[in-house]
Amino acid sequence: MRAETAKPVFSLWPGQPGAAPAEGGTPSTGMPAWASAARRAPGRLTALGLVALGFVLAAAVGGYLLGLAGDDAPGAWHLPAIVVGVLAVCLALAGSGLLALRLVRAERRALAIFERAGVSLWEEDWSPVAQAIIALKRAGIHDMQTHFTAHPDALRALRRQVTIRNVNAFTVQMMGARSPADFIGPLDRILPDTDQTFVQWLVALAAGAPVFRSEAHITRPDGSVIDTLFAAELPSDLDGFRHIIVTAIDITGYKASHARLVAAETELARASRVITVGTLTASLAHEVNSPLSAIVLNAEACMRWLRRPVPEIAEAEAAIAQLMQEATRARDVVARTRSFLSNTPRHRRLVDLAETARDAIMVVGREMRELGISVHFDADAGLPRVSADAVQIQQVLVNLLLNGAQAMSEVPGPRDLTIRLHAAAEAVQVDVQDCGCGIAAGLMERIFMPFQTTRPGGMGMGLAICRNCIESHGGRLWADSTPGQGTTFHFTLPVQG
Repeated sequence: MRAETAKPVFSLWPGQPGAAPAEGGTPSTGMPAWASAARRAPGRLTALGLVALGFVLAAAVGGYLLGLAGDDAPGAWHLPAIVVGVLAVCLALAGSGLLALRLVRAERRALAIFERAGVSLWEEDWSPVAQAIIALKRAGIHDMQTHFTAHPDALRALRRQVTIRNVNAFTVQMMGARSPADFIGPLDRILPDTDQTFVQWLVALAAGAPVFRSEAHITRPDGSVIDTLFAAELPSDLDGFRHIIVTAIDITGYKASHARLVAAETELARASRVITVGTLTASLAHEVNSPLSAIVLNAEACMRWLRRPVPEIAEAEAAIAQLMQEATRARDVVARTRSFLSNTPRHRRLVDLAETARDAIMVVGREMRELGISVHFDADAGLPRVSADAVQIQQVLVNLLLNGAQAMSEVPGPRDLTIRLHAAAEAVQVDVQDCGCGIAAGLMERIFMPFQTTRPGGMGMGLAICRNCIESHGGRLWADSTPGQGTTFHFTLPVQG
């Protein structure tokens, strides 16, 4: 079998490394370790079962001893054998009763931990997911992310098959529900279509990762949405998929505070830009006015020298020379200012475009949720790095993602926005595809021109700036569109040799 480079799990958990396979790795068959692990004995040993087992053992021992007594003295009771049999029965019953008591206490302790942990706990059944992963791998499909990016409806169908079995009291309180019964049922009732973590669960499970943790937004019974930070120990065998325990923490308040902080920083940056523009304008006016004044003075002097009864040619030439020198100075001032304000990258470094794309997806996460957009991300493993200004490339991606989302804002049904990264002829290519209304053929030639927009209230500068930025990196930006089906924007960035 051809070895494939494993893709890391895309996690929103701060500082979370990509999921690694469990110890022992993924077997050479391509199956995760849990698929071939020995199954545990079916069923659960209960306290009542232990007591019943004790009665059976006691009866068996007693019958055996009485049978021995009957063989020694047919038709007569053998007192020592009877005493031993009774003691054996008592010991068997006492032992089974003690084990049953310990089991009851252990179950109560586990239930107490589940209910009083002070954190939201969910018991979920992911058995259909395990079977789906095994079926896909047997069919030769090992890249879950690529497969489900290309088949978003299959992803939705699989999410509907995951069921919530139980939740603790803290979860009921956190979610503003009446009882655990409000949650029992399919996972997709609380995990909206805009969620981006479910497919990463599949990637982690298919890789045999021991743990998965990330952020997710879930829907309360009243329809409101909260942000959560969750973690789960992933199963090591097939039986474990029936009882996956997920912990969740409500971080809605934290996210709201963070959003306010970002808004305040954005406003501060805007105010700083206004001050910078004012300072730059004053500096530019000063720098340009000085040579312009000198140009005017030298031009007037030249005219006076030439209007004399006997023109002073040498003096006029000197004045013209000074005029040319000041004009050159003014030109240099304008050139320096243009260079300062241009999109020419000033902080280039080797950039992982997949990481930059993930950052861009997180930046626009809230806007995607508000517009009901399902973002699907896929990147070839082992993509080479490119030399670029990471901030500018992230701005390009954010602009393209928002354009795609806004193009689908009025589209009924699922709104899938797909971003793919792949290698292409000495470059890395990025495709951002929406399923919106598309762009008419007559407009395609003008969409990258300044002040051209099809959106009410739009300035028409975003795509022009994006193309300018990509071209300044030595790349290319273009688009394909089919009216009624959607638009795909593509751009390439050259690989550093």
